[in-house]
Amino acid sequence: MRINKFLAYSGVASRRAADELINDGVVKINGKVCSLGDDVDVSSDKVTVNGKPVNVVKKYDYYIMNKPKGYVCTVKDDKGRKTVMDLLPTNAKRLFPVGRLDYDTEGLLILTNDGELTYKLTHPKNEVPKTYLVKTEKPVSDEDLSKLRSGVYIDGVKTKKCNVRLVESYKDGAKLHVTISEGKNRQVRKMFEAVGNCVDFLKRIKIGDLTLTGLDRGEVRQLNAREIDYLLNL
Repeated sequence: MRINKFLAYSGVASRRAADELINDGVVKINGKVCSLGDDVDVSSDKVTVNGKPVNVVKKYDYYIMNKPKGYVCTVKDDKGRKTVMDLLPTNAKRLFPVGRLDYDTEGLLILTNDGELTYKLTHPKNEVPKTYLVKTEKPVSDEDLSKLRSGVYIDGVKTKKCNVRLVESYKDGAKLHVTISEGKNRQVRKMFEAVGNCVDFLKRIKIGDLTLTGLDRGEVRQLNAREIDYLLNL
């Protein structure tokens, strides 16, 4: 098994984060610093991260959170800001957030120690749809809607076609549902900036068909068996 996949299965980090740990030189196989692409014999090799032994997790845990503003989606923050980990129950095992919502964005966030699910939900090739509630600072014209749906340029790269539905339009803004399958950094905010508008409020309300029903802002619960099965089979 590839070392990054082993670390993901072990609940240490997602594959991408595991690659960073490997590049940082803190991952060892049988006492030797490993490289990207190295393989692990799960039955006999001893793997350590920062000197601590790593074992494959036999049972994964899955949580859903309604993330509030003012929290960062990371396990630790070097700036001392509150993280989503502060909202987890004290008896929760070591988990990590699946993808990121920025500091000022709220809504649906999954936390787990299942690295393979994290990879599935976050890798662009899998095109898992994520839906956001967007409130803008200015009205959105039909022309703007057409541009957003067809794709706009962000940092020199055109976004993929997406679903944009106008929910409500009012004098000084609009409310929309935007479904994307890419997840570039601050993508939704940058999409609206590309058509000369600004996002005043942003909340992720769905991942696939999974919703926040029953979860108030800041609340968290474990996913039930049906929800876990749904995510694993996306």
